[in-house]
Amino acid sequence: MPGPLSHIKVLDLSRVLAGPWSTQILGDMGADVIKIEKPGSGDDTRGWGPPFSSNADGSPGDAAYFHCTNRNKTTLFIDITTQDGQEKVKHLAKECDILVENFKVSGLKKYGLDYKTLSKINPGLIYCSITGFGQSGPYANRAGYDFMIQAMGGMMSITGEKDGEPQKVGVAIADIMTGMYATVGILGALIHRDRTGEGQYIDLALLDCQIAMLANHTSNYLIGGEVPKRHGNEHVSIVPYQVFKTNDGDMVLAIGNDDQFATFSKIVGASWHNDEKFKTNAARVINRVMLIPEIEIILKSKNTAEWINQFEKKNIPCGPVNNLAQILSDPHIIERGLMGKIITNDGEQVPIIKNPINYSKTPMQYAKAPPKLQR
Repeated sequence: MPGPLSHIKVLDLSRVLAGPWSTQILGDMGADVIKIEKPGSGDDTRGWGPPFSSNADGSPGDAAYFHCTNRNKTTLFIDITTQDGQEKVKHLAKECDILVENFKVSGLKKYGLDYKTLSKINPGLIYCSITGFGQSGPYANRAGYDFMIQAMGGMMSITGEKDGEPQKVGVAIADIMTGMYATVGILGALIHRDRTGEGQYIDLALLDCQIAMLANHTSNYLIGGEVPKRHGNEHVSIVPYQVFKTNDGDMVLAIGNDDQFATFSKIVGASWHNDEKFKTNAARVINRVMLIPEIEIILKSKNTAEWINQFEKKNIPCGPVNNLAQILSDPHIIERGLMGKIITNDGEQVPIIKNPINYSKTPMQYAKAPPKLQR
């Protein structure tokens, strides 16, 4: 079956992660994605290694980083700084439904590839611009990268141990979430165009997206007026909801309601569920400094697998702290079919993590491996 966007053509002028993440999702949904890259060097992430893939002749290929976000695309190597290159892109834009770019503010205007110019050629064009700080405001002309956005946007202020230094998330979460917001925004604009025939401009900022995704932390501050602090692996509003040491490693307890806590209390042979200091989640949050050490002592008495076996039988949310080798070899993940391979034109097999969206009628497409660099 064709994908849900098999009738859509996308012009991808973005690089690195946020924009390419969005266009890859659109490609997985069946869209025809044309990626424009700089001749000779291509997308910066082609060189962000090691590790690197291997070409069919055994020579080094592109960095694994490039592979994670550029499948289901066809690359055209076009120099947009030349008049010939600009005309080629304009011709493509006339035939496309969507354009995604992440140049600096007004960076494409000097090439005649800005929204105002291209929308005259193609009034139905949906044009998504991704920048660090957006198209307006005093920071609009600043360069924006994930690490600094995590810092400025509040993420690092709530990440890390309470007595340690601020920490970034272990993946470029500001870029990834901006790519997700871009995809949602583009799909909404497509629905609007289906109804009206009108294309439109989408202004997305990494900083805006980073702040928006802080969810309950921003809500807590806006309503409660207290600036959130780092709690390490503890949850600010739920107890117990953190990492605990066991006899042979670590495990996570994620107990989300009082019934689960009462069951947990009985399994470990405690009477916390009858104690007013711990009976309700609100009480446990207030008295966590008394409760957590008691839980720690008990959980250290058995191995992780033993506790998980006991807790899962009673539907207590828990799990091991896996590394990637462990989770990708887990029988559940194998049965879910999350891992796959795409074969390049020269026969190279590129391993991938598939899109986690599972449509019942319009399955995701994995037809094109990340395009090779042409020198």
